[in-house]
Amino acid sequence: MAPQGRQFPVHWLTALLWLGSLLRLCAATAGDESVLISEIGRQNNQSLLWGPYKPNLYFGVRPRIPLSLSAALMWGRVDTYSDVQTSVRYTCEQNAGMQGYGWDEFDTRRGGVQSIHDIENGIDITTSFVKIPGGAHGGSWAARIKGELREDAPEDRKTVIFFYVSQEGFGSELEAVASDGEFGYDEDVTLKGSSQGLGNYKLVVTRGEGKQPTSDHRLSEKRGPGGQTVVQSLTYPEEVLWQGKQIVFKQLKEGVDWLVENQYDTNDAPPPWQVYQLTNRPGVGNVHIIQKVFEGNFEFDVLFSSESAGKELKSSDLTREIQDTTESFGERFASVFKLQPPYTAEKYKKFGRSMFSNLIGGIGYFYGQSVEDRSYASEYEEESEGFWEEAAEARARNKQTLEGPYELFTSIPSRPFFPRGFLWDEGFHLLPIADWDIDLAMEVVRSWFNLMDEDGWIAREQILGHEARSKVPEEFQTQYPHYANPPTLFFVLNDFVEKLQKANGTLPAGTEHLSPNKVLSTAYIDNPEIGLEYLRRLYPLLRRQFDWFKKTQSGDIKSYDRKAYSTKEAYRWRGRTLTHLLTSGLDDYPRPQPPHPGELHVDLMSWMGVMAKLLSNVADALGMPEEVAELTKVRDAIEHNLDDLHWSEKDGCYCDATIDDFEENALVCHKGYISLFPFLTGLLAHDNPKMGRVLALIGDEEELWSNHGIRSLSKKDEFYGTNENYWRSPVWININYLAIVELHKVATQDGPFKAIARDLYTRLRKNIVDTVYKSWEETGFAWEQYDPDTGKGQRTQHFTGWTSLVVKIMAMEDLEGGSGHVRDEL
Repeated sequence: MAPQGRQFPVHWLTALLWLGSLLRLCAATAGDESVLISEIGRQNNQSLLWGPYKPNLYFGVRPRIPLSLSAALMWGRVDTYSDVQTSVRYTCEQNAGMQGYGWDEFDTRRGGVQSIHDIENGIDITTSFVKIPGGAHGGSWAARIKGELREDAPEDRKTVIFFYVSQEGFGSELEAVASDGEFGYDEDVTLKGSSQGLGNYKLVVTRGEGKQPTSDHRLSEKRGPGGQTVVQSLTYPEEVLWQGKQIVFKQLKEGVDWLVENQYDTNDAPPPWQVYQLTNRPGVGNVHIIQKVFEGNFEFDVLFSSESAGKELKSSDLTREIQDTTESFGERFASVFKLQPPYTAEKYKKFGRSMFSNLIGGIGYFYGQSVEDRSYASEYEEESEGFWEEAAEARARNKQTLEGPYELFTSIPSRPFFPRGFLWDEGFHLLPIADWDIDLAMEVVRSWFNLMDEDGWIAREQILGHEARSKVPEEFQTQYPHYANPPTLFFVLNDFVEKLQKANGTLPAGTEHLSPNKVLSTAYIDNPEIGLEYLRRLYPLLRRQFDWFKKTQSGDIKSYDRKAYSTKEAYRWRGRTLTHLLTSGLDDYPRPQPPHPGELHVDLMSWMGVMAKLLSNVADALGMPEEVAELTKVRDAIEHNLDDLHWSEKDGCYCDATIDDFEENALVCHKGYISLFPFLTGLLAHDNPKMGRVLALIGDEEELWSNHGIRSLSKKDEFYGTNENYWRSPVWININYLAIVELHKVATQDGPFKAIARDLYTRLRKNIVDTVYKSWEETGFAWEQYDPDTGKGQRTQHFTGWTSLVVKIMAMEDLEGGSGHVRDEL
């Protein structure tokens, strides 16, 4: 029974139907994990089909289907004739007169609420989005768009709204039902459409609430006095449909040109909002521009109803669903991320909800071709001295071609600046997401590994399609099949294996099946045998990627008479230039000079250790003893070679290696993040004697320690803060998160460094959270990196990718009692 005074949400009945069908499926397929996995996949496709999966836009909705329906919001002020040219918002942009924007709460399977504080246009926009399951095409969805003038805005501020709807795909149909008024729509606007992936559907844009201004001017027989919603239905080539703002401006220009051609009396000019009013021309097309003009505050709804769901949505349904979604999000966030002292106050809860919601709300679906150079030029082997110059010449031949199309379901680092998939970022993104919805995280992992080629390569940056490429300078668009990137997806897969172990006690699991009383967010964990089957299917791809790394990123031990435990385990990033090593993810971090084909990179060796460890754990869970033995041997050799090839006793840290002028091995030590990698990746045992030197380096205020986090490079290094200064001093949250996790491990195990690690953990956890929170509070944004001296957020704003790891940090154990300076104690 429903609680008194409260109705069940619209999807209550469909949820019961789903549970019933699932119970029947479980009973009919006992012992058949393959069928159950297929059912989980089907249910995932349904519950995750729709979303604000165009995160490059302030609000853009689409399904996870290539060439499909897309809907997006534009707005701007129209108080003067020049306003429209500069004020219309569509794509997220840096430094665009915003005092913060983003999701206050968001759940990928249900929806959420976004706030946009547009100080330049004097208005706050709220977009609420919900999904209602049912039918055979991913259910229905609805959005509420609300505008409230800011305190400093005039009461008669005019805001123009464009709701831009496009439909791609051969055989798709989309038509605007004829208007009910002479010059537009006095009531709701209805679009009817159909497509192969969505079936038949109806999209309604309600008239809404708010004053719509009118004018005594008559600009033409087809353009009215205002007070109505207008629609233009158009047909454009599919390859330009993503250019919504340009298309709207082109259509607006028609009206302006008419005024110029007809030499309208400038002494009796129409108001600006009327000049920029579209002519109402509803009909059939693959583009539909729905325009409204409001004076003051406003609100309207967008209701998408799938015919197969059987029920058309109403605004009352949306009101109820928004309330239910908001309540459930707050309860679930408090349950999943149990914030620990000193971060239990309401302001930190609000901060945490915002940071996590913007991470998960930044998930997007991308489809299109990728620019790749598969020429496999001999220079790309990078075996000659001066190899970076030869490689540059090979790249300059422009042998790249368009490959694909490919599709990717992924979170992104930053909506305004990096609205696309990054391999090295994604593993960090998925760590908080896995806590919230492990099935969603595994869906994203699967999407990434579906991009792998037959050799085992995954492009490090996914720039799929014209829209994605529009945000990337041409010189950075091409992907090279010999370029690697840190394999951080192995982090979340390790998290998945640990969750399976906790859920079932030990692995392998017994015969269990999909629990009907659990939501899809934990289906793989609640039913460990199904989780194991997921790993069983994924393992060949994991192993293929590992083998690709070993083949393409190998380092040279034998040619230079290096002494090491193993003659095989040494690695070198390809893609090195004189000043950068973009493939490592640490771009301008100082490396040996000049570059040499005999270089060995300690961070890459550490990543190989991470991969070997995870593969061994998975192989053990899957009952593959020969794989376990081989991978254990590899990991052991890596850990020994880290010491033999990269440890500098003189400097007390791990360093890159190169070949000097005498053709002998030489360590090049630039103390910073590189020096910590064996520690950061969990390859350094808590009681290893070298741990003390590593902790001393972390805690030294003259080297890496700052009141705002661990610096990327030592203050004593000659390159500190120089040139681009990207990874040469700033504090990065992803690396500090790894340090906090490892410090916690040392601090909670008996050993010689327990007290020191406890102190560092306590202070570093507080420094990072306080720094990110203060900057967010002051600016409204999370940032790409933070100044180690001031704590000021810098570089890319709205960087709610790995900076959102601060939520996990706030939820980590509060170890009381750490005090004093570790440097002095050591």
